[in-house]
Amino acid sequence: MRNIWMFLILMMLGGRLHAQEEPLWLRYPAISPDGKEIVFSYKGDLFKVDAKGGTANPLTLHEAHDFMPVWSPDGKQIAFASDRFGNFDVFIIPSEGGEAKRLTFYSGNDFPWDFTPDGSEVIFSSPRNDLQSSVRFPNKGLFGKLYKVPVGGGRSVLMSTAGFQNASFDSKGERIIFQDRKGYEDEWRKRHTSSVTRDIWVFDLNNQKYTQISDFEGEDREPLFSADGNSAFYLSEKNGSQNIFKRDLRNGTEIQLTHFKDHPVRHLSSSKQDLLSFTWNGEIYTLEPGGQPVKVPVKIFADFRGYDQKIVSVNGGATEMALSPNGKEIAFVFRGEVFVTSVDNNLTKRVTNTPAQERMLSWGADGRTLYYSSERGESWDIFKASIVRNDEPYFYVATLIKEEAVIATEKDEFQPLVSPDGKEIAYLEERNILKVFNIANKTSRTIIPAGENFSYSDGDQDFTWSPDSKWIVAKNSLGLYGASHMVLYDAAGGKEGVNLTNSGFSDGRGQFALKGKALIWANDRDGKKPLALQGARELDIYALFFDKAAFDRFKLSKAEFDLLKEQEEKDKDKKKEDGPLVLDLSGIENRKLRLTTGSVNLSSFDMSPDGDKLYFMASFEDRYDVWALDTRTKELKSLAKTNSGPGTIKLDKDGKNLFVLANGRLSKVETGNGKVSNIGISEEMVLDATSEREYIFHHAWRQVKKKFYDPTLHGIDWDMYRATYARFLPHINNNYDFQELLSEILGELNGSHTGGRYSHRADNGDQTASLGLFFDESSKENGLKITEVITGGPLDRADSKIKSGHIIEKIDGVEIGLNLDWNMLLNRKADKIVLLSMYDPISKVRWEETVKPISQAVENSLLYKRWTDSMRAMVDKLSNGRIGYVHVQGMNDNSFRTVYDEVLGKNADKEALIVDTRFNGGGWLHEDLSNFLDGKPYATFRPYGFITRGGEPRDKWAKPSVVLMSESNYSDAHAFPYAYRAKGIGKLIGMPVPGTSTAVWWETQIDPTIVFGIPMIAFYGVAEDRPLENLQLEPDIKVATPFEEILFGKDAQIEAAVKELLGQIK
Repeated sequence: MRNIWMFLILMMLGGRLHAQEEPLWLRYPAISPDGKEIVFSYKGDLFKVDAKGGTANPLTLHEAHDFMPVWSPDGKQIAFASDRFGNFDVFIIPSEGGEAKRLTFYSGNDFPWDFTPDGSEVIFSSPRNDLQSSVRFPNKGLFGKLYKVPVGGGRSVLMSTAGFQNASFDSKGERIIFQDRKGYEDEWRKRHTSSVTRDIWVFDLNNQKYTQISDFEGEDREPLFSADGNSAFYLSEKNGSQNIFKRDLRNGTEIQLTHFKDHPVRHLSSSKQDLLSFTWNGEIYTLEPGGQPVKVPVKIFADFRGYDQKIVSVNGGATEMALSPNGKEIAFVFRGEVFVTSVDNNLTKRVTNTPAQERMLSWGADGRTLYYSSERGESWDIFKASIVRNDEPYFYVATLIKEEAVIATEKDEFQPLVSPDGKEIAYLEERNILKVFNIANKTSRTIIPAGENFSYSDGDQDFTWSPDSKWIVAKNSLGLYGASHMVLYDAAGGKEGVNLTNSGFSDGRGQFALKGKALIWANDRDGKKPLALQGARELDIYALFFDKAAFDRFKLSKAEFDLLKEQEEKDKDKKKEDGPLVLDLSGIENRKLRLTTGSVNLSSFDMSPDGDKLYFMASFEDRYDVWALDTRTKELKSLAKTNSGPGTIKLDKDGKNLFVLANGRLSKVETGNGKVSNIGISEEMVLDATSEREYIFHHAWRQVKKKFYDPTLHGIDWDMYRATYARFLPHINNNYDFQELLSEILGELNGSHTGGRYSHRADNGDQTASLGLFFDESSKENGLKITEVITGGPLDRADSKIKSGHIIEKIDGVEIGLNLDWNMLLNRKADKIVLLSMYDPISKVRWEETVKPISQAVENSLLYKRWTDSMRAMVDKLSNGRIGYVHVQGMNDNSFRTVYDEVLGKNADKEALIVDTRFNGGGWLHEDLSNFLDGKPYATFRPYGFITRGGEPRDKWAKPSVVLMSESNYSDAHAFPYAYRAKGIGKLIGMPVPGTSTAVWWETQIDPTIVFGIPMIAFYGVAEDRPLENLQLEPDIKVATPFEEILFGKDAQIEAAVKELLGQIK
């Protein structure tokens, strides 16, 4: 495997030399109407090349990301998407080059698909509001609303809110063909067959009808009309890899035009003569009618935008820290590199300099060595950095540092923890096996074997050494998924561990205290817990004493302890030296104390050497601070206000200083007076983004191989795909392309919960504020005609005269004409006073009002409430008040509390219940929610002769129910209806739910803007004895929601649910 790694490195280095001359990862080609030229995206810019091949010339060379080009019918202009203002907007540029012009000004992502046949307008999709009449779930981003905007600029006009991707006109401009989007699945996933896959539709502009023309249960996408309009070209996976098909729209017959294997055809476009262009395996091809695919040879000679190497300040962004034994240095990790800084004088030293990731720090006992994990080559290994020169006492002033591998095999070894005597290292092998490595004889022994612990995210296993280096306490689930105990092990190995806690609650974060005479750890037994099983829990810190005398001493009151100290001071000359540490386990369960006086949202904790103070970082409100608890008087006080998110704290050996890592920054807190000092970091590093992306790519490949829920990886050739996709890395210089590359290779797994994610963090990007109104966006009249004032919005006020039917003529004095995109008038105006000039066309009255617009996020919350209110009203009307309704927004504690509140509150007297899970993206609630709905009456109450309604159970719904579900249910929102049916509670109504029941770890990378998912834990159905992943759940009553109905107030699934329940309760 190491030879493969070296081969890939050499291949990528060679690829960099030829990246421009022979480019790969050419994306989004668009062939000109006359078929002579192709515009495509490469390295975030647009290039144009002859359709037969040659040297490509740049159309754009901009720091922003430009892609998705579309030709005008006359071939003179090209529309494209660019993120020049923080999000993707539609721009237009002359096809021969020139200055680009911005056409859209909304702060959501606008993507162009086509020009109108006369070339006067560009059609694009945008994540804006649905129609006021729509009763579809209000997810703006999921359903792209189709707009058109004049090529000269001006107002965008709404065409349809059905949900459009890859939309294009026929030659007459009477029909639009498009692909739909039904749910949350990653768009680059391959070979899946389920209800959520894309289908192809034709939208007739004359009669406003939608016709589905595809019938394959897998992916059908990127449709185009043929030149004569009688057929459609599109991409489909119906015969394996995604290829081009042609379907006759008159009789439904079709033929397959290409027969590529192993990789999908992407980015289909056509000329007016039906000459097709597309990409396959990172290169551009063309296909003439009746011909065979021809690769378009492309060469590029250009000075590309941006620099992949840049100097960044190492100040903030630290992800972990380790305090040196002498308390004078702190090692920390920044962007996957190890640094050491002094705690007092702003001197910082970089210890590692590799493209790979280093993390999980541990100091050697001498303070001149530092151990850490690094993923170089094909596995995680443990390394040691040492100060070379004897006259240099600290890392932060060291001129020479020697690095060497300490534990390095083909297996993953990480999370080193050096024993206090410096002779051994406890570490993890393959994430779950705890071992101890003897530094002198270089041998390892096993402490916890495989099969007892199950790591979820790397670094989630905790273990600690006793001060005498003879014992280890480790968190262990003992083979039970979800369990967590503190288990004591003889560090010599060969013996069974002793479960110290034996709790049905969760134990963790154990550490020895009082010179090894006690163990302190965290447990959630006494704290507030979520209503659901999963969710944030309040914790307490407990102590368990290995020494009866230490236990008795710790329990003394302050007065008793002061007397004892006074006597000890008199007898100090008679005091005996402490003997060897002896762990007395007999009756240890009787020597357990709860240290904290109240449960807290706990982040980190540490205890003073003599045990008189317990320090912890906790949140009592929204932010975390450092607190100090006097363990004898139980006085709790705020030691330091960090006003941060959760962090890490560590005491020095004397207990005088507490070091804090919070929000990526280091600080020192003096425990005596609470004085806070920032720890200055004076260092820079050269960030090599290209090398970083290469590392992340191979890291992701290895993580999948190690952690994917199916060890066979669904039977695919993972090595082959690695080599294939690695070829493209030298041709990528931005994270948009890199995110697509990650999604493409991860998509080969045909698994849910995966793909790459990129969070673009633009400085001062556009932010369109909302007025909390629905408009008639299809209008071509001046002003904005209001169709609804959203309840709870900024204009839903007693003193506002604004109503439906009124017209906004001006915003802040600027007239809203057809030549203006009014969204620009609300840019960055949230929470600021805005003047509206109003007109009532009925009374002919004009007036002005001021308003503070809200953010899009706030409006989204209002729209969700509006939708649930409308669904409840619909059910109430259809059932004449007999049936209740509740929507489960997410599979989480907050949503469960809403269910509990509404079902046992406003719906308590209903005869039956509709539980709507449509568009639920998942979480972990299936057992709680199915149990809640599975109540069986067994008792009633009759106070002094009166007969009450209801009875036991009081905390469950014990009457008929049905579950609404759809293609958009994801993850645990698939597991819940499965559990609901398996328990025989009621019927499932709606559309089939794709099989996506796996537990995922979304791992943030050393570039924190990049995240990818690994579905690690399979959810096995007992009846099927197989994973529920890729096992579609069929409804008992199948009901679709046609566009013509759902967008105009009719929800057929709600109607079917009401009908079914009325039949049950009649």
